[in-house]
Amino acid sequence: MKNIHSDSSNFEAIKYQQCVVNLDSATIKIHEISCKNLEDVLGGFGRAYRILSERNVDTAYSKNNPLIVSTGLLTGTSIMTGLRTYFSSYSPLKTSNKGLPGAMWSAASGKFGSKLRWCGIDEIIFEGRSESPVILHVKQNDDGAVINLIPAEQYIRLSCHEKIIALRNKFDDCHFAVIGEAGENYENCYFGAIGCSTENLMKSDDDKCRWAGRGGMGSIMGYKNILGIIADSRDPKNKLNKQIKELNKFITTGPGSRKYREIKKGGLGGTWSNYEPLGKLNIVPENNFRPPAKNNAKLMLREHIENDFLVKAENCYRCAIACHKNIYEKDIDGSRGKFLAKFDYEPLNLLSTNIGIHDASKAADLISICDKYGMDSISLGVTIAYVLDYNVRNPKATILNGAQFGDFDKVRDLIIDTGKGQCHFIGLGVKRLSESLQQTNFAMHVKGLELPSYLPETNPGYLWAIAGGHMSMQTYGLLAADGNTSIDYWVEAIVDKGLYMVRDDLTGICKFANLDNKRLVDGIEQLTEITISESEIRETVRNAFIRGLWLERKQGFDNTDYVLPDDVYDRPNSNLKTASFITIEFIEELKQRVSKYFDIEVDKICV
Repeated sequence: MKNIHSDSSNFEAIKYQQCVVNLDSATIKIHEISCKNLEDVLGGFGRAYRILSERNVDTAYSKNNPLIVSTGLLTGTSIMTGLRTYFSSYSPLKTSNKGLPGAMWSAASGKFGSKLRWCGIDEIIFEGRSESPVILHVKQNDDGAVINLIPAEQYIRLSCHEKIIALRNKFDDCHFAVIGEAGENYENCYFGAIGCSTENLMKSDDDKCRWAGRGGMGSIMGYKNILGIIADSRDPKNKLNKQIKELNKFITTGPGSRKYREIKKGGLGGTWSNYEPLGKLNIVPENNFRPPAKNNAKLMLREHIENDFLVKAENCYRCAIACHKNIYEKDIDGSRGKFLAKFDYEPLNLLSTNIGIHDASKAADLISICDKYGMDSISLGVTIAYVLDYNVRNPKATILNGAQFGDFDKVRDLIIDTGKGQCHFIGLGVKRLSESLQQTNFAMHVKGLELPSYLPETNPGYLWAIAGGHMSMQTYGLLAADGNTSIDYWVEAIVDKGLYMVRDDLTGICKFANLDNKRLVDGIEQLTEITISESEIRETVRNAFIRGLWLERKQGFDNTDYVLPDDVYDRPNSNLKTASFITIEFIEELKQRVSKYFDIEVDKICV
């Protein structure tokens, strides 16, 4: 960004560098764009959604549907966790009942976003579609970025990891965003993911991408025939001032990141640690989000897995939180052996416990295969769980290979076939699959996006998530934490608290930092001299979220789309140790009351 240290009250004086790649004509232009408001200054999905709001897109796989690669104001800065890259488009997966695609973004860490900003580019818009596979090479130059499209046929059918290694061997000191076979087979796989390279991957040769998984942004890349993006820049050598050092120390040791740090560093051990508190309440998803009376969650606790495997906490570039919990074979002498997979809560749960598999080695294998082909583990795991559940419910009319819960070998085959584009029944997602089979009641999605690893019985806020179910509406853990089931509580949780989860999908820092607004605005001022109040941050975040709701309305989402799976109402699970409170009547009243708040704000966006 340019003129970032200018008068902070004049946002139009601040300019960002936008690269527009026309894939039809293979032409590239760089524009210097004046910011219109604080939303433009912060960046992230906020700027991207403004662009998407100006497009009329009736199918995700169309030349008129852009793919927007964005960074945030703090991406590539010296504030710890300022690493995020955002990929936005109209999704092939998220869709209204009218058949129109919903706007979506997905975020990834790693070093790619930082390198892209150091090239002098804040945003890339891919228009149209290339006739042949290409890779975009963005190179830093003293006179501005030099950007070219290069042929990419030689990288077809390589995994995300193999693409990155091949590119690393050719392009020194670069970082990459790439797709795997799932994205290349976009017609039969709607949840292709984008893998972003990490320092750990580059140094170890292990498959340790960070993923922009949700909503099929990798499939959009595949449709556009973009196999990857190269960010080719030198690393700056910035000296941290005292205030930024103190802020980074707070991020590392403060309460915000506690959940994600190691226990020996005063933390709780990462997202994986969700298994213990949720397991005690019997609300860890099992057997397609329906835990039995005697749950198996304890079998995947870290304390048990560490008996046979070595768990190592590893980190992103210049981040001391070390949220990655990487699983290695344990050699006979107890030393670290071969890398197997990274255990985050969602991939672990949805590719093990929720499909009836309670073996860490098998879970690691399925997660690594999912990563190999470049798929979103949430969408993949939930759709497979539906298949297994369907086969249990319909024993005389099973589908695909007849797999049921716990059938590891058959599930493994399904994952490979989906990644290769040979199983569109799974690859098109659980909404389309369940509708084709006319058994939608146990399809675990909202608005076409498969649910993360939190039972819908515990989270009515899913209905208003504008992107990933737990990353764009912070209500997923409230019932377990507070136990409050009153309608007043949930209205406030959604309209006054939960939506602010999307703040750091604007700023460029990781949600795992969990910075309070005061420290965030102080950090921005230290780095940029832009003075922003806490109330301005809240207002800007809210406006971006409301635009997301407006985009849903624009694409035909209505009351019939804002629903939970029917089994939540029709088959209450008495095995759960939380209060049973979600009824049709509760949801209808909640929708009416939440709408009274949001509709007024959405109408203002329309005007």
